[in-house]
Amino acid sequence: MPPFLRTPCPPKLTWIFGAKVGNIRGVGDHIFFYGTLMAPFNRPGRQRITPKLIYKGRGTIRAALFDLGIYPAAIPADDDSLVWGEVYETSEPAAVLAALDEIEGYRPNEPDRSLYLRVLVDATLEDGRLEKAWAYFYNAPLGGAQRITSGDYLDHLSAR
Repeated sequence: MPPFLRTPCPPKLTWIFGAKVGNIRGVGDHIFFYGTLMAPFNRPGRQRITPKLIYKGRGTIRAALFDLGIYPAAIPADDDSLVWGEVYETSEPAAVLAALDEIEGYRPNEPDRSLYLRVLVDATLEDGRLEKAWAYFYNAPLGGAQRITSGDYLDHLSAR
């Protein structure tokens, strides 16, 4: 078991497994959704940004996925664990990320008090292309959350 899974809360770092947390200047016009912000859920917060997103395909990031009940939580993984989700491109990253930060409870100036951290990660699309994309990693204790071993929240929900 990776060390971070034995701790009550994922590490709160500026760098997580080589990925930079937070800064949007000059990088990152792709977004990775793995939970209730994916298209099938049609959440009101997501509807505000949908016109600014271009679907690029399904993909994966290196992370571990947990079921928190009403939504999932991804945390960094230092093994071969993958989380499946949707990759989008945006021509308005500042506006989209500001809206997502609000939805995800990310406070750029107070990351230690954030529910999720925004992290620039490598997202691998199904066709093998690699894109730098922003993803949100859970930043609070997991408690007794069940690990979603498939890494796919949609599959997990359909199996419940």
